[in-house]
Amino acid sequence: MTKTPYSTETPQQKCGVIHVFMKHNMDDKEVADDKLIEAVSLCEAIKLDCIYSDTIPLDKVTPATLIGSGNVEHIAQIIEDNEIDLIVVNHTLSPIQQRNLEKELKAKVIDRTGLILEIFGERASTKEGTLQVELAALSYQRSRLVRSWTHLERQRGGFGFTGGPGESQIEIDRRLIDERITKIKKDLEKVVQTREQNRKKRKNTPFPIVALVGYTNAGKSTLFNLLTGANVFAKDLLFATLDPTMRKIELPNTNDEIILSDTVGFISDLPTQLVAAFRATLEEVLEADIILHVRDISDPACDQHKKDVLKILDDIGVDLDEANIVELLNKSDLLSKEDFIEWQRYARFELSNPAFLVSALKEDGINLVLEEIEHILNIDKRPYTVKIDIKDGHMISWLKANTQIEDEQFIAEQEKYELKLIANKTSIKRFEKEFGREISK
Repeated sequence: MTKTPYSTETPQQKCGVIHVFMKHNMDDKEVADDKLIEAVSLCEAIKLDCIYSDTIPLDKVTPATLIGSGNVEHIAQIIEDNEIDLIVVNHTLSPIQQRNLEKELKAKVIDRTGLILEIFGERASTKEGTLQVELAALSYQRSRLVRSWTHLERQRGGFGFTGGPGESQIEIDRRLIDERITKIKKDLEKVVQTREQNRKKRKNTPFPIVALVGYTNAGKSTLFNLLTGANVFAKDLLFATLDPTMRKIELPNTNDEIILSDTVGFISDLPTQLVAAFRATLEEVLEADIILHVRDISDPACDQHKKDVLKILDDIGVDLDEANIVELLNKSDLLSKEDFIEWQRYARFELSNPAFLVSALKEDGINLVLEEIEHILNIDKRPYTVKIDIKDGHMISWLKANTQIEDEQFIAEQEKYELKLIANKTSIKRFEKEFGREISK
């Protein structure tokens, strides 16, 4: 076979990235540097060629351009010298600021929201994920009539924020966008109904649910593949996976079976338009019996990422005081010997949750994690006695599926079943939440 004499791949688009922060917060310079590195990684996640990046401290925000005329002139020169096509501002831009920057810089400009929408547009694979992200993108575009409508023209995923037909500003037809938004919302209603039916079925499953959560690129999918033998796309890449994945696995010592759920990676300052796109995976976390919080301890921003993850969990309704959270301090193979010992001390003495140093890549520490899951699921098992009306057969079915029934009797004069069962606190809480009644010991 003869080789094609030219590449059929689209050449990488040259881009520059700037992160903006206020001068009076100079103590946050290290945080700003970390944010810049993350923004560059986000660009690389959709194969942009980032040839320039910088942080810009501001005395005050300039309404017209955000960054002021001096910074605009400096960046314009860099764009001209390096033939840069795209500037990513790791900050929220108003439509007017975006338009003014594009005029002054003579290059396409997108903000953090546009960048993340582009990534999600490329990564979404399920019907719901695709619809949710497109709805978010259309809502974002609708407020920016200066953007280019390239949805039907693009040759890859995403929504055309990073490219488009020429350099012209094409005004979006608001009526067409509104019609598309209406259609997507109708399609989503059908998909959500199907998902709710599937969730109800999972509530009746006898298997506990263990959810993996963590900041994007913490190694959740690699760990998921290791534990389940699955082949979920896992790569050192921000938002390598977007849609939820669930697998049943057997614990090694007790032979108990659990459902392991991999969720989308969290990220700070998530655009509000994308909160709905997270819904499918975040709701799985609310139903989880155990939450495995995967942290990349090789990342200097690890502690800040933990705060971001816990904030999102709290925002969606997870009771951080009551939830069974286990911290997996991942990528331990990248630590020096001294740092490894320090993290061991930190995990043992400074964390309120159970914590384990692991390496999903090297398969280190995984057995200890599985033993901890077994321990949590079995340590608080105790006997309960419950009486249920004969007409409430669905409650009886749930208890038989989710607990260990020791004895059952039918009390004819009361028209009730009396069940004596063994269950852990988590199962009892799930029952009480599902059916709105308490079970006493």
